[in-house]
Amino acid sequence: MWKPHKSIVAASAVGTAIGISFIIKDYMGGPRYENKNRIDDKVVIITGANTGIGKETARELAKRGGKIVMACRDMEKCEEARKEIVLESKNKYVYCRPCDLASIKSIHEFVKRFNTEHNRLDILINNAGVMRCPKLQTTEGFELQLGVNHLGHFLLTNLLLDTLKKSSPSRIVNLSSRAHVSGKINIEDLNSDKSYDPGQAYNQSKLANILFTMELAKRLEGTGVTVNAVHPGVVDTELIRHIDMLKNSLVAFFYKPFSWLLFKTPIQGAQTTLYAALDPSLEKVTGKYFSDVAEKEVAPQAKDDVTAKWLWLVSEKWTRLSQ
Repeated sequence: MWKPHKSIVAASAVGTAIGISFIIKDYMGGPRYENKNRIDDKVVIITGANTGIGKETARELAKRGGKIVMACRDMEKCEEARKEIVLESKNKYVYCRPCDLASIKSIHEFVKRFNTEHNRLDILINNAGVMRCPKLQTTEGFELQLGVNHLGHFLLTNLLLDTLKKSSPSRIVNLSSRAHVSGKINIEDLNSDKSYDPGQAYNQSKLANILFTMELAKRLEGTGVTVNAVHPGVVDTELIRHIDMLKNSLVAFFYKPFSWLLFKTPIQGAQTTLYAALDPSLEKVTGKYFSDVAEKEVAPQAKDDVTAKWLWLVSEKWTRLSQ
């Protein structure tokens, strides 16, 4: 009776293992947004669009005919990404514009320039973010994660509201995270001046994204402007660069295959953003939270209207919006 050679058995086992790993990878990537609807001539702003989820979102929306404004801090990286997107999408209407969300002055300058170059804004995607970084501060002295993830986008969005209203129906998409479930708005020490924990500060900023979304949705009722929050999933992007244990070479060695298998790619992570920004069924849906291309329930603390209003008033004061 013929028996397969050991090398054939080994090769077959390896092939099977590889096949299974790709099946797992595809499954962990979650559902895709399948609608092919176009957005010809619509104007889109995406913060943090030079890398990761933001870059893939910009690429896809450029392919669909949008005029894409990449609002980024690093102009060199932005220009590299812009050229790549233009060549692939065959869409020349992709622009790099400086916007440092850690600087109130930079945000004002971005909005001023945008308003001179465009007379409408159809989609605003607040995508940029930092995660679990060392204790750092913005130009105005805000804890960096709160400052960039929440306060910077809070100011940017409010400065663009008149244009969004004029362009209605229009949409705002805020990238949050499931990390909001572990978040708490520290009313006694919102800026982490008394004590700082990178994880807690990140979770707080992601909860702030949702509270901002819910409060803004109420304030925009009847304007034709919708605002929703999304959780992109656990995505393998530069956002994890500040996690200390990954700086250990041994940990990093084992992390790579693990992350490849179980984490989403940036394009997979962009699917729920695309759904919230594009799907016709959501034209009048506002104040919701989405993950894996479907509406999901938020944590109880994300439904706290009192805290949402308090956070709004503090954010107005700190960003000098009320002035």
